[in-house]
This record gives sequence, structure tokens and C-alpha cells, in this order.
Amino acid sequence: MDEIIKAIILGVIQGITEFLPISSTAHLVITPWIFGWSGELNSLSFDIAVHLGTLISLIYCFWKDWIEILFKDTRMLGFLIIGTIPAGIAGVAFHDLIETSLRNPLVIVFTLVAVGFLMLYAEKIGKRQRSFVTLFDAIVIGLAQAIALIPGVSRSGITITAGLLRGLTRDYAAKFSFLLSTPAIAGAAFLDFHKSLKLNYSHDYSLFIVGIISAAITGIIAIKFLLSFLRKYPLNLFIYYRWILAGVIFLLYFLRS
Repeated sequence: MDEIIKAIILGVIQGITEFLPISSTAHLVITPWIFGWSGELNSLSFDIAVHLGTLISLIYCFWKDWIEILFKDTRMLGFLIIGTIPAGIAGVAFHDLIETSLRNPLVIVFTLVAVGFLMLYAEKIGKRQRSFVTLFDAIVIGLAQAIALIPGVSRSGITITAGLLRGLTRDYAAKFSFLLSTPAIAGAAFLDFHKSLKLNYSHDYSLFIVGIISAAITGIIAIKFLLSFLRKYPLNLFIYYRWILAGVIFLLYFLRS
């Protein structure tokens, strides 16, 4: 398969799975593993590129909210800063562990299943009454976002779940999750970019460009879809998908071992 087509596929996967609660890392790790793709498309630099694409999606969808937050809503800005701190600390402290030992199919199987059960529990007990956050909400959801650094957890999945457990409505929990993920994704991309500079590799930038564009476009679609979906429906569809994906990965792992 042409490398450009592969880059588009991975960009589309990143754009969709970064925002749907099904784990982008799981899909980006598993897809090259299943099909045996290697080289540039399985590099840290390409990972940075597609994350830049999803960052563009967030800015496009929420730029009005960010202008409001940065210049008027200092309370929300404070909550987002507080909520970002746990993931920032965890990302710096455990970056190498997360990018090596934890990028394992069996780890991903476990987290896909376990967080799926947590999502189901949140759906059952969540009161879904509030469309605003408190300081404690920001802390709890921020801690959840730090856990999302483990492959297979899903940033949106665990933060929306935390929001539901705190009594937020589904769509508002998703919106706060997306706002909170903006500085986290930007910070992670910057950290990885700084690390990639030390590797001093030459790159095929055409792959990066198509990866960024495909991730950005599909990311916008995924954000708008999820916000609309959660106004009417529970998370069950994504929970079942997580469990099916975990089963497929588990089966393939033992067939290949």
C-alpha cells in the first residue's frame, strides 16, 4: 500500500479516535501492529503530526469559547489550568514508561475493558443535572485525564466518565473534556517535538502534511458528532465497541505469539 494512503488512514484513525471515547493510542498502536507497518508512519514524529491535526480540530470547533475564556471567563480559565496540571506532571514524569512498556497489546486490552465497565457504571449512577463545573469537578476530571496517558484508557472516555460521576450532563461533560484536552494535547505535542529534535532524523514531510489534514478534518467531524450524539444517547455504543476491540486484540495477540 502506498505510504501516502497509509498516512491518510492513520490520520483519519487519529481524528476519529482522539475524540470518541474509544482510545486513539490503542488504535494507533494496534493498526501498524496488525498490518506490519513500520518506518516513518510508526515514528514519534508522525505521531506528533497527527496530534497537531487534532489540535487544529479543537481550535476550529472551540475558538469562540477560548476567546471567551481567555479574555472574560477567568473562573473557567482557572479551572482548566488546575485540571491540566495532573496530566502535565504525569506526562513529564512517566513519559518514557508510557511510550515503551505500556504500549503493549495486553495493557491495551485490559484498559479498554476496565474503562468500559467504569463508563457503564457512570451511566448507571450519574445524575446528569449540571451544565457547569466546580473547582472539585476540575480536580477530579484533571486527575482522570492524567490516567488517560495509559494506552487504551481514552482521554475523552475517562474525562467524560469523571464528569458523569460528578453529576454533569453528557454533552457538557464532553465539552469540558474537549476544552481540557486542548492544552494537554498541545503540551504533549511540544514535549514529543522537543524529543524528536534530538533524534535528528530526515523526514518525508508529505506524509506529515496528509496526516495532519486528514486528522484535522475527521477530528472536526468526530467532535461535532459526539456532542450531538451525547445530547440524546448514552455511552453504551462506545462501551460495546471497546469490549469488541479488546476481544479482537486479545485473540490476535495469542494467534501471533
